[in-house]
Amino acid sequence: MNTWVSALAGGVLIGTAATLLLWLTGRIAGISGILGGVVMPRSGDVAWRVAFLLGLIGLIGAGAAWLWWAPGAYAPRQGFPPLLLVIAGVLVGFGTRMGNGCTSGHGVCGLGRLSPRSLVAVSTFMLTAIATTYLVRHVA
Repeated sequence: MNTWVSALAGGVLIGTAATLLLWLTGRIAGISGILGGVVMPRSGDVAWRVAFLLGLIGLIGAGAAWLWWAPGAYAPRQGFPPLLLVIAGVLVGFGTRMGNGCTSGHGVCGLGRLSPRSLVAVSTFMLTAIATTYLVRHVA
């Protein structure tokens, strides 16, 4: 299957799932907000969050099973310094908190709702990603 076909199919599935969650429950499919609601729970608002996160864990398990079943299908990048990965994770977490949401919440759900705040957030995410990629690949 072509890369663009699987990417398109994945995007359609993510968009459909986020839309159904919003239409059927009025909830946003932003991962940081969903996880935050499990870490700092409110009464009666945890079960759906846990179910959502378990579904994501199941998807990760499905990906791991695919790698086991078809080991040559995908070669993960290796050689990243562990400290750099930890620093990157902390910065992503900080940015998520500072931006009041993550890429899934702003990019998939916020833009779909025509949120100006999400447009600014996604523009910031993308410009930062482009600049970082350029610096890492061409300057450093």
